[in-house]
Amino acid sequence: MQVHIELKKVVDDSYDITIGTLPKIHFDTKVAVVTNSTVSKLHLDYLLDKISAKELHVITLKDGEEYKNQESIDTILNSLFEHRFNRKSMLIAFGGGVIGDMTGYAASIYQRGINFVQIPTTLLSQVDASVGGKTGFNNKYGKNLIGAFHQPKAVYIDPYFLTTLPNREFGAGVAEIVKMAVTFNREFFEFLEVADLNNPQVLQDTIKQAVQTKANVVSQDEKEQGLRAALNYGHTFGHVIENETGYKKYLHGEAVAIGIVMANEMAIKMNLMSEKEALKVKALLQKYNLPVNYEIEDVKKFYEAFFLDKKSSDSAITFILPLGIGEVVITDSVDTATVMCVLNKFGKAQ
Repeated sequence: MQVHIELKKVVDDSYDITIGTLPKIHFDTKVAVVTNSTVSKLHLDYLLDKISAKELHVITLKDGEEYKNQESIDTILNSLFEHRFNRKSMLIAFGGGVIGDMTGYAASIYQRGINFVQIPTTLLSQVDASVGGKTGFNNKYGKNLIGAFHQPKAVYIDPYFLTTLPNREFGAGVAEIVKMAVTFNREFFEFLEVADLNNPQVLQDTIKQAVQTKANVVSQDEKEQGLRAALNYGHTFGHVIENETGYKKYLHGEAVAIGIVMANEMAIKMNLMSEKEALKVKALLQKYNLPVNYEIEDVKKFYEAFFLDKKSSDSAITFILPLGIGEVVITDSVDTATVMCVLNKFGKAQ
C-alpha cells in the first residue's frame, strides 16, 4: 500500500546584489538588525539613517568567531519571540561573515523560515560569505557543521564600511578573492598581481569581479552538489586549523590562506600545479601580509579531523586542488600516503 505525495515545483530564489552607496530602504514589516558590538559602535547610526520599518529592533551579539555558536543563535531567536515576530517579518544581517551566517541560519529556522537581507561590512563577507545562501554556526567538532541553505532576499555591498576595516580583516578578505581567481579565472589572478586595492575604484571593481564569479557558480550549483564545492579551495585545511586553534589565533581568511598554500603543496605533489605557479599564489597572499605557514602539532590528529569536513564521506576525504592557476579539480581519490606526506611537511619538528 502506498500514498504518493507530489512535490515537484519551481522556486525562484533569485535576488540582486547592489554594489555602491547604501540606498534608503523601507520595510513594511517588523525588522530586526542583527549585528555585533564592534560594528554597532562604528556603523549602526549610518545604517539606521538609511533604513526604516514598521517596527525596528536591534540585536547585538558579541564579536568574534568563538561566538558563532548555539548560544548566539538562541539570543537571536529569543529576541524574535519576545518581540512577536511572525513569518512576514525580516532580519538584516549587519556585520561580517559570522553575523551573516548566524542571521541567515536563524532566519531559516524561525517559524520554519523567514526572509533576511545581507548588508556585509567586511571585505570577506562582501566578496564571499554574504553571497550564496550558506548559513550556520560552529560546534566543538568543526566549522559550520550545523546550518542550512537559505538565500537572502537582497545583498547590499557598500564599500564605505571598509574604511574602518583593520588591515588583518582586509587581508582576510583578499584571501577569499585570491581563492576565486585561482580556481576559476586566471586573468583575474593576473589583474590582482598588479592591482592596487587601496584605490577605492579598483577595490570596487575587484569586489564586483569576485561577486560575479561566485554568483556564476552559485547559479549553477546552489546546494554544493558539484561545482560549488570548488569554492572551498583552501578551506579543507583551513577549517581544521581554525578548529585546532580555537577560532582565536587566525581570522577565517587567514586560515584559508594557509589552507591554500597546503592545497597547493598537495597539487605540486600530484603534478597538478607547478612550483612556479604555487610561488606566485603564495607571493600574492604575502603581499597582503597573510600567514602562509602553520606548524601541525599532531599530524595524525590533523588527518583524522578531515573526516568531519562536510564534503568528505566515511572513507574518503574530498580535496579541492588547483590545476595550475585558473582551473580546479574536486577529488576524493588522494591516497593516504600522499596526504600524510604533505601534512608531515608542515608537521612540528621533533
